[in-house]
Amino acid sequence: MRFFIDTANLDQIREANDLGVLDGVTTNPSLMAKEGIKGEANIKQHYVDICNIVKGDISAEVIATDFEGMIREGKELAALHEQIVVKVPCTKEGIKAIKYFTDNGIRTNCTLVFSVGQALLAAKAGATYVSPFIGRLDDVSTDGVELIRQIVDVYNYYEYGTQVLAASIRHTMHIVQCLEAGADVATCPLDAILGLLKHPLTDIGLAKFLEDYKKVNG
Repeated sequence: MRFFIDTANLDQIREANDLGVLDGVTTNPSLMAKEGIKGEANIKQHYVDICNIVKGDISAEVIATDFEGMIREGKELAALHEQIVVKVPCTKEGIKAIKYFTDNGIRTNCTLVFSVGQALLAAKAGATYVSPFIGRLDDVSTDGVELIRQIVDVYNYYEYGTQVLAASIRHTMHIVQCLEAGADVATCPLDAILGLLKHPLTDIGLAKFLEDYKKVNG
């Protein structure tokens, strides 16, 4: 399973990239706004800045909700850098746009997916990635990880090439559960990725090793 970081914060992206395990980045308008990035020109430059840090796929989301607007924005985003994957919402207009982008050699990430049916349409339209939002499903008492498992099963059975990108990950256990469910990618906040390193027995063991070393070597 590959790791993407879900943020627009360049410092966090650099920190995750320095671990040597980062495979890409996902962003959205909310994450851009959180970092105070405003204006079309600044947003586009920020995407390029991210591409210059991480050697992997970078999802850049369209703002338009109509087909023509999505196509216009998607073409502009894809032209920024070869690593850009155009992020499109799973709506009627979005599925049409994904099919257009697929036919014209532009990679896509179908976002805001909450059902197997939506994932099926995204795959048939040729999406490169599909992003089920598991945390938001958990928020409404639905099993988000189970949706990942169901989509993986359908894609494997019918041999769709679309990759399952688990999104809206809230904590480290979500990552482990998505790994077990067969997700191709997990996009996570930095603290969830760093949480994979944490185990009390590691801390205890290291402290013991250092203590024994001091006894022998003064």
